[in-house]
Amino acid sequence: MSVFNLNKARKERARSDARARADVNTVKFGRTKAEKRKDQSDADKAAAKVDHHKRER
Repeated sequence: MSVFNLNKARKERARSDARARADVNTVKFGRTKAEKRKDQSDADKAAAKVDHHKRER
């Protein structure tokens, strides 16, 4: 019969869960500042293009 510390096992499981959650968040939110600026610039340009093509009433 093998004896092991349940507290250590619980903590290791919590660490691995946290690592997995961090990896998911890195993929989801992990963008560089340059990428964020480029996306914002593209969105601003698209909004400006739409605004320029609106008709006055």
